[in-house]
Amino acid sequence: MTQTENSAANGTYIVILAVSLCHLLNDVMQSLLAAIYPLLRAEFALDFWQIGLMTLAFQATASLLQPLIGLYTDRHPIPQSLPFGMGSTMAGLGVLAYADSYAMLLAGAMLIGVGSAVFHPEASRVARLASGGRFGTAQSLFQVGGNFGQAIGPLLAAFIVVPFGRPSVAWFALAALVGMIILQQVGAWYGRMRRAGRGPSTTAPGLRLPRRRVAVAIAILAFLVLSKNAYTALFTSYYTFFLIERFELTTQQSQIMLFVFLGAAALGVVIGGPIGDRIGTLTVIWVSILGVLPFALLLPHVDLLWTGVLSVVIGLILASSFPAIVVFAQELVPGRVGMIAGIFFGLAFGLGGIAAAVLGVLADARGIEWVFAACSVLPALGILAVFLPRRAELQGRF
Repeated sequence: MTQTENSAANGTYIVILAVSLCHLLNDVMQSLLAAIYPLLRAEFALDFWQIGLMTLAFQATASLLQPLIGLYTDRHPIPQSLPFGMGSTMAGLGVLAYADSYAMLLAGAMLIGVGSAVFHPEASRVARLASGGRFGTAQSLFQVGGNFGQAIGPLLAAFIVVPFGRPSVAWFALAALVGMIILQQVGAWYGRMRRAGRGPSTTAPGLRLPRRRVAVAIAILAFLVLSKNAYTALFTSYYTFFLIERFELTTQQSQIMLFVFLGAAALGVVIGGPIGDRIGTLTVIWVSILGVLPFALLLPHVDLLWTGVLSVVIGLILASSFPAIVVFAQELVPGRVGMIAGIFFGLAFGLGGIAAAVLGVLADARGIEWVFAACSVLPALGILAVFLPRRAELQGRF
């Protein structure tokens, strides 16, 4: 590799790290919403269904907007939209910190959802552009920032928000400001790449498979995201309540346990992308979703120690599927990076939000332990991966 090529490679590597860091900051702020649910429930006397509705307000907003934003920016890229998305998340935090009614809490959650909708499609596009062809690795590096941010959020809530109260959520606006500064520089780099003719084409190439085959494959991937994110939503929204009810943990102790689960999920994302580049994304999808099933079935019936151990295994294996799903879908529909990122990140938010709302109703009616037992069969939907096209089909070797 020449000195010029080495310098270019280092430059794009720094860009991927920059969007990953901003993904971390973005998702730290977003994860604070779920992390402070126990505080909000106590302060506003909320039922589980109201907590689920807050998750739905946050995630459905992102779900509805992300595919539309991704589709639009595939044709009309907007590099400087990245800091705007971070600014919306910052505004949502301010509303959450000082809300005096449940309606204001919902508004704050929706502002955070708008921030996600703007951030994810363009940031995912930037990561792919800077990947040098290692799409799975770049997607993992981008996503792991978000997963680590989600993992850190409960710890920050446990050691900052719980001792100092809900207004301390506003302190995290400083992180948003840092993110906006970094994303302004990333947007400038992206703009230079577009002017130099290295940005993504706004004209999509033809599909490699028949349109009906692609539509069926996308639908199957959506069902796999549904099974993964419904089960993940169970943990992010209700794991703390499950631990408090079943094992009589304190709020801080339960948030530390949530951090352990989310940390394992972040590690799973790191592993999933590079492994997918080596052995194929379809293999990773198979193993990561179906492989969780025996551990999920065991978790509602073991003691505290094994609950922690199994949650680590579940988070590690399950999270490794998402980079593979996104890259596989981008291969199915070449040239529509933003739209695919918007659809699947949007599905992740939207389906997770719907699941959280439904699970909250069930928890009120049947109890949180019953819900964990009932949801343990969700990973079995991974069997649908048998109907996805093989790599030979994607490469035109029928």
